[in-house]
Amino acid sequence: MMELFEDASPGDNTPEFSVSEIAGTVRRLVETELGWVRVRGEVGRVVRARSGHMYFDLKDDKSVLSCMTWKGQVPGLSMIPEEGMEVIVEGKMTASGMQSKFGLNVQKIAVAGEGALMAMLEKRKKALAAEGLFAEERKQPLPYLPEIIGVVTSPQGAVIRDILHRLRDRFPRKVLIWPVAVQGKECAPQVANAIRGFNAMSPGGALPRPDVLIVARGGGSIEDLWGFNEEIVARATAESQIPLISAVGHETDTTLIDFVSDRRAPTPTAAAEIAVPVRRDLMIWLREQETRLARGVGQGVERRRQRLTDLSRLLPKREALFADPRQRLDRADEALTRSLERMVERKRARLSELSGAVRPRVLTARIASETTRLDDRAQRLAPGLSRAVLRKRDRLEAVTARLRPEPIAQRVDRQKRELDRLAPRVVAMYRARLAAMGDRLEALERMRKSLGYEATLQRGYAVVRVGDEVITTAGAAKEAGALEIEFRDGRVSAQTGGTPKKGGGGRTPKPEQGSLF
Repeated sequence: MMELFEDASPGDNTPEFSVSEIAGTVRRLVETELGWVRVRGEVGRVVRARSGHMYFDLKDDKSVLSCMTWKGQVPGLSMIPEEGMEVIVEGKMTASGMQSKFGLNVQKIAVAGEGALMAMLEKRKKALAAEGLFAEERKQPLPYLPEIIGVVTSPQGAVIRDILHRLRDRFPRKVLIWPVAVQGKECAPQVANAIRGFNAMSPGGALPRPDVLIVARGGGSIEDLWGFNEEIVARATAESQIPLISAVGHETDTTLIDFVSDRRAPTPTAAAEIAVPVRRDLMIWLREQETRLARGVGQGVERRRQRLTDLSRLLPKREALFADPRQRLDRADEALTRSLERMVERKRARLSELSGAVRPRVLTARIASETTRLDDRAQRLAPGLSRAVLRKRDRLEAVTARLRPEPIAQRVDRQKRELDRLAPRVVAMYRARLAAMGDRLEALERMRKSLGYEATLQRGYAVVRVGDEVITTAGAAKEAGALEIEFRDGRVSAQTGGTPKKGGGGRTPKPEQGSLF
């Protein structure tokens, strides 16, 4: 037994720990002993992960502390840290047991001193100016007399009362108030949402869109006015389609919204004065303009009346003025009567000539000629069109073969399409012409029927024939003997006192109506 104790090495009673036990102990010590801490330092690198978590370093001249803010905690921060800022953060120390690392879970953050705030403001101002948000050419003119004014401010306090009071004194207008927080961490997002909300209104909706906006707040420290220095407010102001007047703080206070807005007012009261003119001054000006207009119109009328009186003295007497025109009218009346009589005589003579030339045989021959010509053109139309299309296509293909196809491929296709488009139009034109000629032919046929002897037979006349020859005299009828008389409803045979010709029919009573010819 003694040998066993003597062989034992010193330190064998030291307890053994696993790596997890050591890491867990360190984590508990860090989170228990330190717990909630408040740390001041300079912001190093800042990383915004896709998951929404934010990681950044907090450092001084000797050490670096890893900081993180989880996704659900980021909206609660009063500001987003930027590299180079000196800040004071508050949060809970935590450690990762898996990798033996510790860090600070930041839940509150603030700028350390006014100097740091001004430095950050100056840096942000330079960045926005480089983007052109402060350029004068992008600023919109204010309407002279807006119908509706939108005000973004707190509904409590003297600011909104001062604005309403000044508008009521100068020129009462409709006012839409969008209540927002004017300081604190909720100020910037609420002001930006109010500006975008006013711009999202439709001009003709139930709640009409304002013609001009006023963003107003009373005076305060730089920390109180910091919400109007946030980038989200500046960008919302730059995106506004409605002209915007900024009236944040007193005359000596300057925020980023003042540089981006279309017009800066030193005070909220001055913003109301900029938004509307003085109604009393307008009424006085209108009365002055009315008086000047009435005086000018009266003087103009009087000058023209005097001018008219002077010119009337130069005019001749009424009788002398109308004497020559009356004589010309009488001569023209006489000449018109004679001209009408001569024209009627010429038209009557022309009508007699034309009526003598209108004979059934001539009309029949003309109709037959027009019918033949129409049929010939109808037969030649389709082949002619086809040949013309083929000639145009062959010519086009020949020209295409002589040219390089690459530069003019589009032009060739366009001409082919134009040719294909024109071919149906040409066919339709010729078809329309054929239809018109057909209509003309039908009209001539109707004229032939109305002027032919068939119409005359309808009125009680008859045609006397011997075979195919028409008999027009009594001597010829007596010589013929046997006659054939055509009435409107048929033909009958008749016998005269003369010797009947061979092949004649029986004797028929003499018609009471004589021949037309």
